Amino acid sequence: MTTQTTDLLNALGVPSSAYTGGTLKVRSPIDGATIGVVHEASAEDMRAAVERGHAAFLQWRNVPAPKRGELVRLFGEELRKHKADLARLVSLEAGKVSSEGEGEVQEMIDICDFAVGLSRQLHGLTIASERPGHRMMEQYLPLGVVGIISAFNFPVAVWAWNSALALVCGDTCIWKPSEKTPLTALATQALFERAVARYEGAPAHLSQLLNGDAAVGEAMVDHPKVALVSATGSTRMGRAVGPRVAARFGRCLLELGGNNAIIVTPSADMDLAVRGILFGAYGTAGQRCTTTRRVIAHESIHDELVARLDKARAQLKIGNPMEAGNLIGPLIDKGSFDAMQAALAAAREQGGQVSGGERALAEQHPDAFYAVPALVRMPAQTEIVKHETFAPILYTLKYKTLDEAIALQNEVPQGLSSAIFTNDIREAETFVSASGSDCGIANVNIGTSGAEIGGAFGGEKETGGGRESGSDAWKAYMRRTTNTVNYSRELPLAQGVKFDI
Repeated sequence: MTTQTTDLLNALGVPSSAYTGGTLKVRSPIDGATIGVVHEASAEDMRAAVERGHAAFLQWRNVPAPKRGELVRLFGEELRKHKADLARLVSLEAGKVSSEGEGEVQEMIDICDFAVGLSRQLHGLTIASERPGHRMMEQYLPLGVVGIISAFNFPVAVWAWNSALALVCGDTCIWKPSEKTPLTALATQALFERAVARYEGAPAHLSQLLNGDAAVGEAMVDHPKVALVSATGSTRMGRAVGPRVAARFGRCLLELGGNNAIIVTPSADMDLAVRGILFGAYGTAGQRCTTTRRVIAHESIHDELVARLDKARAQLKIGNPMEAGNLIGPLIDKGSFDAMQAALAAAREQGGQVSGGERALAEQHPDAFYAVPALVRMPAQTEIVKHETFAPILYTLKYKTLDEAIALQNEVPQGLSSAIFTNDIREAETFVSASGSDCGIANVNIGTSGAEIGGAFGGEKETGGGRESGSDAWKAYMRRTTNTVNYSRELPLAQGVKFDI
């Protein structure tokens, strides 16, 4: 282990026993070095954790929501105090450049702020009753244990999106993080426990963390006392999780793959488009679910746009993400690099012209996998273009009419994020209309990558249909009940039904 990692974990309150002497090796994608050996839970450990979480829920659900919000406020304070250290740990373990690591922790802080305000706004409706002397209303009530499965690329923010809302809604949480990023999970849990220690009267086991393999996740998914499973990851993972939860009539919130496109029209601000595309395609080394994977440019501007993108792509600095000036960090592991190379080989076979994509810094970091960002000019939207490859690959396509561009964008199985660059109001409004983008996120003159916590985040089709974070996403973490109160001395039946005794 490196002294830097140990110092960070100690500062974040993680005992050394948690990241030494285990069986799960943790490696940094920056140089391939082992930075921890974490203890793994078993399926039986998960089942026991669910029982503890359910017992905590029975107490927590009766705490007034604004009081529950106070705990989340305290957690936000801990995140503010330790933002720099947690962000550095994110960079060490996930390979993100420093500003992106800091941005991820800021997302955690932002969702805590959002959830604290939300704790006083869990509103239901008052509904007009057709019966005199009756009042009808809706309430949203705590749901139960929420199981959270997170991915390596946002190792802490996605957990916060779920847990901050779940906690103010009166739920308890169990977290099964990616096996590739368990250290950031341990650090986040330690900060949460600090907040709990400052909160008077919190039941034990409000939020529990279990590192482990797929069997641990399966035990969570199958447990009847896990009311909601929120799973972020690949479409393949979602296909496994969704039916298992449905089989026991549980709830599922799935955030799965994305194959996001940007349409660039003749009226677009080209400078703006180039900047938006570059970050969208190559930020986080192409390892975001909202990464821009396709550019669909009008035939009159396609070649000029691609030439500018290719020139800028070749100038992006690749290297240690914790060193200033580097914009492209490593892929998470060799498997990701191999998948990138297989996709580029398929693109060539299907008529693509590939620029970049080769391995970088192999002599300097033989156990890490840096890659030169790739730009691929495609003659058509072939099968490889429709497939999400979690790597810095950008495919470019031409279109003639806006209808054709929208059809190309919507032709892929995924439906997460999308964007159009245009200064034509008709094009912009068409894009965000019912006949436009079929994605959960549709932007105008801004890229596909990244989102603010105020809006509900998620997508359609193979993206899973779930919504996390802002807007009314909180409703997924609660159960709705319709109440009718009769304050009259009569008992009229609905729809005028007569049943006289």
